[in-house]
Amino acid sequence: MRSARFRRVRRAGVMTLVSALSLSALAACGTSSSSDDDSGAKSSGSSDPAAPLDPKTKVTITIDCMPPTAKQAELKEWKEDVKEFNKTYPNVTIEGRSTPGQCLEPPRFTAMLKAKSQPDVFYTYFTDLPQVLDNDGAEDITAYVHDKSVPLLKDIDPNVMASLKQDGKLYGLPTSNYTMGLLVNRKLFKDAGLDPDAPPRTWEEVRSAAKKIAGLGKGIAGFGEYSAGNTGGWHFTAQMYSVGGDVVDADGRKAAFNGTLGKQVARNLHAMRWEDDSMGKTQLLKWGDLQKQIATDKLGMFLAAPDDIAYMVQQLGAKYENFGMGPIPGERNTLAGGNAYMIKKGISPDKVKAAIAWLNFKNLSVGKGQFDWARTKADGLPVGVPQPNFWLNASKTADDAARVEHATMPVENFRPFMDNAVAGKAEPPKAQEVYKVLDNVMSGILTNKDADIDKLLATAEQQVNQVLANQ
Repeated sequence: MRSARFRRVRRAGVMTLVSALSLSALAACGTSSSSDDDSGAKSSGSSDPAAPLDPKTKVTITIDCMPPTAKQAELKEWKEDVKEFNKTYPNVTIEGRSTPGQCLEPPRFTAMLKAKSQPDVFYTYFTDLPQVLDNDGAEDITAYVHDKSVPLLKDIDPNVMASLKQDGKLYGLPTSNYTMGLLVNRKLFKDAGLDPDAPPRTWEEVRSAAKKIAGLGKGIAGFGEYSAGNTGGWHFTAQMYSVGGDVVDADGRKAAFNGTLGKQVARNLHAMRWEDDSMGKTQLLKWGDLQKQIATDKLGMFLAAPDDIAYMVQQLGAKYENFGMGPIPGERNTLAGGNAYMIKKGISPDKVKAAIAWLNFKNLSVGKGQFDWARTKADGLPVGVPQPNFWLNASKTADDAARVEHATMPVENFRPFMDNAVAGKAEPPKAQEVYKVLDNVMSGILTNKDADIDKLLATAEQQVNQVLANQ
């Protein structure tokens, strides 16, 4: 499971990383049962996409984002999974590439696509699909993915699968997904006389609770928001979705936030910041800042994906017991996203089949690979975070039970989030460019008591329309 911090680096469009290593110099390592390279790979399989991979097929595939040596437990599990996979497919060589920069940095990812230097199986976010297709980078795997190659296909949320489709064609398979909710500091809720097992369900309730928490003093903020590094626009979008609004119209051609709902969101934030003084005086925050505040009991609540909790425990030294989660206030829709692997366009049918067989074993099998929760717990990694979970039907029942059985955290703290699922809604087209514009709305609201909200929204509308016109 990729950490929230890593997942959001590309989503937030962070462009300040300075590594300039050549893509051709990226190290490759892995576990294999064959020494043949790609050019010498021999096939005994069928080229028919409907036929699953023949175990006798001899082929080598390169795969993105093998855990680095610094992540000993994750790397151990990767090697174990390769060994287990090779029991069924002894002639498939898995060459894992430990390339965190390639997986996480927007400039390098784009450069990789333009240079056609991506591995056979490469890591993406759902929102990367347009960029990948613009660069003719991913194979259409529609014919290869069926109930023989991915036996639990019917149990994968169709909305998640739809995020990896364009014009009815499938270009990737998911590894994880997320929806946003309201993350709360249970200690501060109790200190303020609030019930941490019943987080606010409306924005009016958020405002009321934030005032009580801020009333504790000692520099504590009741509610926090981002307003820099594209994360402000990302959260403005999430708030728009939560009240039933959009930031872009259904055709993806015009801005849709400069209306009643957009002004409602903006004015509520402005009132919380300046009338209630419940959002703290330090602003222009970006991803990582709110996590530090809530982990040190200086913030009562903010919008987040569930795996922020694992990041704060593993990286910031917080305790699982101090956090809880409820559905996003408003509950009309919640911003959704996720991670996937795509397969390089132009590789052989045998390689495509081998890639799908690996992805099925590693990422799409209940009780195996990333869903082997007993192993995850034994290796000291977190179990019980309520996402990723794209399962439906019997697969969901089995996976949920295993997460609870092997949990390393109090899963009951997340029960309000899990029991009150809100429909997920994908990020808008040209998401990062739209978010960059909307950062100006958020920063204007949160840093200027006399902000002209109508002007901020009107200016942003013009700029987003320009962005969308250049698709």
